[in-house]
Parts: sequence; structure tokens; C-alpha cells
Amino acid sequence: QLVESGGGLVQPGGSLRLSCAASGSIFRFNVMAWYRQAPGKQRELVARITSGDSTNYADSVKGRFTISRDNGKNTVNLQMNSLKPEDTAVYSCYASYVSSSYWGQGTQVTVSS
Repeated sequence: QLVESGGGLVQPGGSLRLSCAASGSIFRFNVMAWYRQAPGKQRELVARITSGDSTNYADSVKGRFTISRDNGKNTVNLQMNSLKPEDTAVYSCYASYVSSSYWGQGTQVTVSS
């Protein structure tokens, strides 16, 4: 249902753009979000966006990351700027509607010099 792309290795201060492609229209999803999980840590919410384009961000990424929905391409994107080593994690896409929820398989983001 959800397939992420765009992860990789980037130097501190660099940028990456993650994309999550849904099989079918994303109009049905009332919430789409990006989560991340670093080794030895719990999964945490990075950013979420509602069907009305309301957004929320973790304090640690505010001002650096931007989440957006592209209804025409059925994708939700995460633009990540000014990346820091502590942003290193597996980033996963999440979507929900009514009582159903979906997860992508995750994509690795590594920030290192």
C-alpha cells in the first residue's frame, strides 16, 4: 500500500527528500505521517498532515523538515533540510482512514561525515 523512497547517506547540513507513494488515491486517508526509529530508541512521530493540510512536527525537526501531500501523484513527501547526525534513523510512512492504518517498509536515512 505504501512505498517509501529517497533515503540515503548525506553529510551534516545536507538535505534529502523522502517520498511515500500510495497504491490508489490518498484522498481517503484522513492522516498521513512520517515516523522514524533510531537504533535502540522508540519509534517517534516526525511529522503528520491531515486531509485538510493541517500539519504537526516534532520539536526536534521544526523549521528544518516540511511535510506535504501531492494528491495528483498520490504521494506524501518529507523535505528534510539542515540534517543532523541525530536525524539518522529508519523513516517510515504511515496512513490512516476510518479504523484502518497502513505502514510502509521504511527507508534508511544516515547523516554522517
